[in-house]
Amino acid sequence: MRRAARLFALALALALAPAPAGAAANAYVPLPIERLQQALHRASARAPGRVAMEIKDLTTGYTTAIHANTAMPAASTIKVPVMVEVFRQLELGRFDLNTRVTLLARDRDWGSGWLCDAPVGSTYSVSHLLKLMITVSDNTAANMLIRLVGRGDINAAMRELGLDHTELASYIYTQHYSIRRTLRTSPADMVKLLTLMARGELVDAWSSRAMIAILEDQQINTLLPEPLPEGIPIAHKTGSFDDTLDDVGIVYARPAPYVIAVMTTDLPTLSAGRTFIHHISKLAFGDIERFAAWRAESGDLTVPQDVPLWGQAGGI
Repeated sequence: MRRAARLFALALALALAPAPAGAAANAYVPLPIERLQQALHRASARAPGRVAMEIKDLTTGYTTAIHANTAMPAASTIKVPVMVEVFRQLELGRFDLNTRVTLLARDRDWGSGWLCDAPVGSTYSVSHLLKLMITVSDNTAANMLIRLVGRGDINAAMRELGLDHTELASYIYTQHYSIRRTLRTSPADMVKLLTLMARGELVDAWSSRAMIAILEDQQINTLLPEPLPEGIPIAHKTGSFDDTLDDVGIVYARPAPYVIAVMTTDLPTLSAGRTFIHHISKLAFGDIERFAAWRAESGDLTVPQDVPLWGQAGGI
């Protein structure tokens, strides 16, 4: 009888799971998700600056969040939407991965990456620029790709996807303090984008796999990945200013993959922000894993076929 009751509760939970407003909008919330929400509230109350976050269990669709629809400084996480628009235009046939893009003087930004020191007039393939933009967060590579696809097209594509708080209002010039206002996004927007990617629905299945492969090759791994057990694949993108740290990604934990976006700003020190993101990452991994165990005890081990359990490693 108790087993039947648990199964009924699970069925009800899964039926209610897709509610876009997150777990708090559901009539029933599993205990592990409720505990995670409470832990996020406690952590945010002690946060070193302004914070916003969202965590989504890919297996069931349950979401838990704090200030997830708050527009925050995107920093280099804005490069994920840039990458998405590049792949959208690739699919439209406007260019291919071997197309060469010429470096102009106005593309240069010295905030991150090494391409800024290359001679004006140098040319690079779209494929190479994508990898530099994501894996080492090269700002000059990003500006070259923004120029290629058009800043207006990037913003229009994000609006079509329902990303209401994501905007690239200028090129990436880190010497201007206004960059905190010109590059904007929210945890909810990033989770929505990465969820589509994880399910193979962003542009198309091939493009989604290719973008995941690039994100998995990320070389800056001091935030979300740091507290995770060794060997857990994560496809993610970081961002930082001198008072801002962000990290957004797909964590391919077995048997509980999830999407997470944590954004912090107005930090007293970057070290304080790093410690906060480590704490949230560890909380998310532990409670999503406990949620999977709770589901197993309830007798339901179903994983949707369109949610990969492991990253799509490989090149483009």
